[in-house]
Amino acid sequence: MGRHSLPDPPAPESTGARSGNRRRTVATALVLAVAAGTVVALRTDLLPFGKPCGGASVRLRVLASPDIAPAIKTVAARARVDEVRSDGKCLDVKVAARASYEVADTLGRRPAAPGFQVWIPDSGLWVDRVGSESGTSLTPVGPIASSPITLGAVPSAAASLGWPKKTYTWSELTRTATTDDELRLGVADPARSATGLLALSRIDAGYAKDSRGSGSGGDAGARTAAAAKLLYERVADGDSQVVATLPHDGSGAERGNPRRNQALLLSEQAAHAHNSGPAGGPDLDLFYPRDGSARLDYPYTLVDDRTLNADQTRAASRFMTLLGGAPGQQELRRRGFRGANGAADAAVTRTAGGRTPQPYSAATADPPSPKDLRALLGMWTITVQSARITTVVDASASMGNAVPGGGGQSRMGLARNSLLQALATFTPEDEIGLWKFATRLDGDKDYVELSPTRRLGDGGEHGGTHREELATAFGALAPVPNGATGLYDTTLAAYEKARRTYASGKFNSLVVVTDGADDDSSSIGLDALAGRLRKLADPKRPVPLIAIAIGPEADKSALDRIVAPTGGSAHRVNDPSQIHQVVLKAIMAAGTKEPRRTSPSEAR
Repeated sequence: MGRHSLPDPPAPESTGARSGNRRRTVATALVLAVAAGTVVALRTDLLPFGKPCGGASVRLRVLASPDIAPAIKTVAARARVDEVRSDGKCLDVKVAARASYEVADTLGRRPAAPGFQVWIPDSGLWVDRVGSESGTSLTPVGPIASSPITLGAVPSAAASLGWPKKTYTWSELTRTATTDDELRLGVADPARSATGLLALSRIDAGYAKDSRGSGSGGDAGARTAAAAKLLYERVADGDSQVVATLPHDGSGAERGNPRRNQALLLSEQAAHAHNSGPAGGPDLDLFYPRDGSARLDYPYTLVDDRTLNADQTRAASRFMTLLGGAPGQQELRRRGFRGANGAADAAVTRTAGGRTPQPYSAATADPPSPKDLRALLGMWTITVQSARITTVVDASASMGNAVPGGGGQSRMGLARNSLLQALATFTPEDEIGLWKFATRLDGDKDYVELSPTRRLGDGGEHGGTHREELATAFGALAPVPNGATGLYDTTLAAYEKARRTYASGKFNSLVVVTDGADDDSSSIGLDALAGRLRKLADPKRPVPLIAIAIGPEADKSALDRIVAPTGGSAHRVNDPSQIHQVVLKAIMAAGTKEPRRTSPSEAR
């Protein structure tokens, strides 16, 4: 089974005679019931209780985050033993575990027929991600459990940090833990872990609050990036992998082992599972930052509910009722989860390693917005993995057109300012270059390299740094009078050079900004360009092409065909000042996904 594959679809089930509107009504009613703070049977004739099981059954397939899947499986198994029914049919729930980021990656790529009806990821951020990518339709009904994110440390490290009496804010705790050479702090990759990403969001919020209090304003992003650099030194692929980096015994013999961490950013539930599990090693003591923890919220989510038949919709409702009932909640608490409202449970917290006066009962912080999370992921991608990016900017005459509502500024002026904003987010280790294109700028060539793709921290050709010279080149961009759009030949030439100069260990990419369709009568043409790019693209040495289409005249459909073979993406913006935000989002998406293979029909 491939990395992004999903469970095989279940055997076909009868759809019954009820309409799709009826199915959506039931799903909506379930949403309203949960929003009201209760999980109850919606109608006793739809969700009958207590009748003996036998005869027909209704199968429900559930995909759950690996941490909560064992509890979900136990509730499902108990339902079969107790012969629980849904609308007179035996409830048969099959549960499989799959990392939430893998499921989100698959569902977000395209509308899919995934073969399961309910998804329980560890965080609603994955549901938001699928929605933002216009992938498979998802309907989050409500959370079934929760767990705050903490810093857990082995006893010797916790004592050195003053546990349990000393409390910290997120910024204080991160700064202390990452500057102590003897205390190695591990974290799961924020690109693959909700725990890692939400912890990073709280660190960022802490630095932002510190900056506002000190009046230093703009250094919060730099401090977050610096913390991300330090965290990356101990990053693990996922949640289970980072827990595996803890010492295997409590003798202290592994304290000097550079492969072992003394502290982790992890959920309370993960600490509970470690402390109560058979794996061995010292128990963890937990720090709960006093400025509010983020939390995992485990949303019960219907997958493409428009395709669910009436039996499946009712079965999904019935099973959520079981998870929200006393036995289901007892099973979740036994495995270290809090209730959906986030209230602390004394037994859970004590086993996990929480003690007074750590503020484990404090309310969790407000969740970050999807926009903030995308920006953090973009920052993480370009901060922890040095980038090599060549930016190719349209300099045709139409880039001089004024932008409606732009205060009289031209497309080029706003694009130039936005690209300079993007440049400011890169580190001295990143390699950035600049081309411009129109038609016949250099003999028969439609393009000119204005600044080579080099480390920003290197010395420039005329004194100063490459960053300074590149900023000057960006600032000097101007439309070429009577210049047309030589898009296709330029894209091919720039991509060929990016492939020749590929830098291993870096995020390699090509960014093309244009406001028009190719109108060079002697160009290679779209079909030939797409074919050449398909041959040049190499999944082992990926160079995703990110295309930004400015305004309505840009040929977005052509750009979609151009980027597809490279694993990149095309985006339309009406306001060129949005370019830097779109570039960061596109880098994040390209940096966390494998290049997509294109079919022959897509390439033609």
